[in-house]
Amino acid sequence: MTTFIQQLINGLMLGSVYALLALGYTMVYGIIKLINFAHGDIYMLGAYFGYFFIKVLHLNFFIALILAMAVSAIIGVVIEYIAYRPLRHSPRIAVLISALGISFLLENGMTYLYGSDQRSFPQAIKTVQYHFYGIQVSNIQLTIAVTSIVLMLLLTYIVKNTKMGRAMRAVSADPDAASLMGININHTISFTFAIGSALAAAGGVLIGLYYNSIDPLMGMTPGLKAFVAAVLGGIGIIPGAAVGGWLIGILETMVQATAFSDYKDAIVYAMLIVILLIKPTGILGKNKREKV
Repeated sequence: MTTFIQQLINGLMLGSVYALLALGYTMVYGIIKLINFAHGDIYMLGAYFGYFFIKVLHLNFFIALILAMAVSAIIGVVIEYIAYRPLRHSPRIAVLISALGISFLLENGMTYLYGSDQRSFPQAIKTVQYHFYGIQVSNIQLTIAVTSIVLMLLLTYIVKNTKMGRAMRAVSADPDAASLMGININHTISFTFAIGSALAAAGGVLIGLYYNSIDPLMGMTPGLKAFVAAVLGGIGIIPGAAVGGWLIGILETMVQATAFSDYKDAIVYAMLIVILLIKPTGILGKNKREKV
């Protein structure tokens, strides 16, 4: 039982990072029905920005985290403006190819600039282990969990209680009607990309602190798993992204604790296939009738 609880805690920690990434996927999809496959690479950029602010500028971890989120938010807006906005009324396949192109550009650009070798992320917070009845929890894990929950609650507040949040919900429901009501569609979409990119960057900085290593390809696998989490919870549904992220994190850590640890990634992707076959709308998703 102790081992089970320990793996559950580890899974919730990892799942919190997946949830931050999945929120970016689900927000963008909810607004413009686009799967932003460059999202995982924003996570990678956030980790590198955090590395720079801590290692080079010697800033406090939380200040570095906020700055990394801010810079990544700007990059997310620039990517939307350059790569997605001109293709907004093009066939979906064109936008998908553009997203993949941006992903490869960011990965190979960072590899060219900084090399493909792993870098040790600076330990800006000294690790302290706490023990409770045989269960071990570190202050780093608590920092990741608390920071993730605070960011999710802040996102929920923005979406439900601010003017921009109401605009996001209106554009998601009916872009044409929202435009007729005076809502600036472009500004709303840009804001959505900014928020999603900031959350992804936060996940990158937190995971860099936890695993103590970063590299230009670090966003590829977590990005795909976060997409699985978004689909699992219900793509386009913000609470679903959080639920999906935690479930994927728990599943992965539980599998790692068994003899099938080498197949943990395959099992996560198999979960995606099962969900699509059984409930394509995800755990919190609902079937909607469409007029044809």
